[in-house]
Amino acid sequence: MSKSVAFHTLGCKLNYSETSSMGRSLEAEGFVRKEFDDTADVYVINTCSVTENADKDCRYLVRRIRRQAPDSLVVITGCYAQLKPEQIAAIEGVDMVLGAAEKFNLPHHLRELTERHSGGDKSTVVYSCDIDQVEGFHSSFSLNDRVRTFLKVQDGCDYNCSFCTIPLARGHSRSDTIDGVLANMAALAASGIREIVLTGINLGDFGKGNDGGKGVDATFFDLIQAMDRFEGIDRIRISSIEPNLLTDEIISFVATSNKFVPHFHIPLQSGSNRILSLMRRRYKRELYRDRVARIKALMPHCCIGVDVIVGFPSESDSDFAETFDFLHELDVSYLHVFTYSERANTIATDIKPVVPMQVRNERNKILRNLSIKKMNYFTEQHVGTVRPVLFESAGKDGMMEGYSDNYIKVEIPNRKDWVNQIIEWRL
Repeated sequence: MSKSVAFHTLGCKLNYSETSSMGRSLEAEGFVRKEFDDTADVYVINTCSVTENADKDCRYLVRRIRRQAPDSLVVITGCYAQLKPEQIAAIEGVDMVLGAAEKFNLPHHLRELTERHSGGDKSTVVYSCDIDQVEGFHSSFSLNDRVRTFLKVQDGCDYNCSFCTIPLARGHSRSDTIDGVLANMAALAASGIREIVLTGINLGDFGKGNDGGKGVDATFFDLIQAMDRFEGIDRIRISSIEPNLLTDEIISFVATSNKFVPHFHIPLQSGSNRILSLMRRRYKRELYRDRVARIKALMPHCCIGVDVIVGFPSESDSDFAETFDFLHELDVSYLHVFTYSERANTIATDIKPVVPMQVRNERNKILRNLSIKKMNYFTEQHVGTVRPVLFESAGKDGMMEGYSDNYIKVEIPNRKDWVNQIIEWRL
């Protein structure tokens, strides 16, 4: 009788691509995939260290599993599992914790865990190591009923932003090879995927080899040129790239590419140079403004998304006003707003004064309202224009949705013959 497995993913697009790959590795071992709400033999939770309530989310999910399937195995992996393995192992109901180096060995570890349980040993097993020992690049991509996929081409980060635990959770920067990426593209094209979203922890840093050295001997610009020449995939989207790594040649290339769509997501984090310095970001707001101006000069129709953090330690009213005014005047399309939360083993926890949580939440609300206005304005600018829209699967409510090349959401009544089709659509 086949065993069944259900996954739950917390966090970023990279986590989703890795969960999908872990799922395929278990399916190859004979496991049957189930929805997380269903009863399964094994449950795998892929955690995130960025979400504010990582510990609370994890505990809630484990309790939920134990209520619906008390005899099932529970495995916790991902960034939070690397940072706090013993803390997670102490949660009642957790059977196994897999750190960064072991999550892609899930089939092997599950076999061992099953043998231990059948022998009567029900103790929690932890497979973890120091993050400096994590080497090698494990390629992954999401593959389900969607028309697009998240393709991981880079992992880890060599930056040392004062608020961030990701280098502690994922290790040094390392990349796939260009040949490896193209091989994955071929597999995705064969499965009917129309759009690839490039993902990584620090995507623009592509080029570092499996051991963090220059083994790949290529740059992100080399990668996108090679991908652009590949036949079989219609659209490629760059998910997120640091402003200091977004070069003029990358912007110019996207502007003339037939495959790379006019959409950039560029982390800002703060519009105050004082706060950017405390965050240990590698640019000032002037460079960010220049990148946006460069994009809009070549692609006025381009969608630009922004990451921004509110409530960073010592962020004053005037610092926040600087951020608001900077974003208000900037020709960007939407904001992803994060409320700063303290992370153990980060430099930012030593910066004073601490911004009260109520103030952080108020600032978050202000910027989220600004984001809504920005996206509405951006969308209105394109009403009456014709854009290529990739439509997704028909919905249960009689409506289906799709996204234009420049990330405008379109909703229409179901048309099954338009699923996974790119249609020239008047917005």
